Amino acid sequence: MNKVGRQLLTGAEVCVQACIDVGAEFMYGYPITPTSEVFNGWINRTGKYLQTEDEVAAGFCVCGAVLAGQKAFTATAGPGNVLMQDALGLAEGMRLPFVVIIGQRGGPSSGTVIYSQQEVILSCYGGHGEGMRLVYSPSNLQELYNLTIQAFDDAWRYRFPAIVLTDGYLLKTKSVFTRPINFDQMTGESLPLVSASANVHLPSIYTLEEELHEKLLQDKKDFDQVRNKLEAAEVYEVNDAKILLIAHGIVGASAKQAVMNLRQQGKRVGLFRPITLRPFPKRRLDQVAAKVNKIMVVESAMGQLERLVKDELDPQISLQIDSLHYPALGVEPEEICKQVYV
Repeated sequence: MNKVGRQLLTGAEVCVQACIDVGAEFMYGYPITPTSEVFNGWINRTGKYLQTEDEVAAGFCVCGAVLAGQKAFTATAGPGNVLMQDALGLAEGMRLPFVVIIGQRGGPSSGTVIYSQQEVILSCYGGHGEGMRLVYSPSNLQELYNLTIQAFDDAWRYRFPAIVLTDGYLLKTKSVFTRPINFDQMTGESLPLVSASANVHLPSIYTLEEELHEKLLQDKKDFDQVRNKLEAAEVYEVNDAKILLIAHGIVGASAKQAVMNLRQQGKRVGLFRPITLRPFPKRRLDQVAAKVNKIMVVESAMGQLERLVKDELDPQISLQIDSLHYPALGVEPEEICKQVYV
């Protein structure tokens, strides 16, 4: 598996390879389906792992480790994602390079153990902060590899927590994967955020409302300055499209196949697939949406992606927005095709 070239790997194995290639040093975590294979793969490859008593402890271990300059990360899912929001909030408030791989599972509570897209809002805006975090949604194994590396890179460069938002279907998918010969290493060194010889104040609590107000305004300014560099989306067959499908992650892959099938039937359908959910690729969405007659949001949730789309879409763009909601279910291209009428 260490060799460069074509390999038959699962998504979890690809994810572990990306963490190794980017120079991750240690993993803290508590096993939970469907991300347990990430734990197992990392342990088998490196042995540099601490199993904590729960996801709360795992999250705070990552916070402490990155403060000391360790390129640490974790992985979780569903209820574990809920528990980890406390540590993610701390990382957001202290601007820590916290990296977590999340394999979405059905909810509420323990729900189902493999798949859903029901953790979008939780991942983008969990906790009681303002959502100053980076959220990436891969749709295939190559993207899972690339975005895992990017999550580390961006988290350490810009000092925002970064989430790779995937699911059990993609993590368990086994496919031919070609590891880049010259994969991009992180550009920034993981130097300690707090040095033993320096007096550094990184507060997580503020006495005065005015202090927190100023800090939040600065965080927002920093976030807005980098969003143009980070926003990413796949746009497919939109030049003459009358209907625009919007989907993310593995459902985005199904939607792309649906567009191919519908195009063969002569239907003018295109796809907008956000790769970054936070920051959301608003400018590109506005450009594409301004040229179509209708938007159809497809997701394995009851409108979480749709909520992001409506929040980000320019209010001056007035058009019909339909929904295809399949909460906690996989979505086949044929099912999407049946619902599209041009």
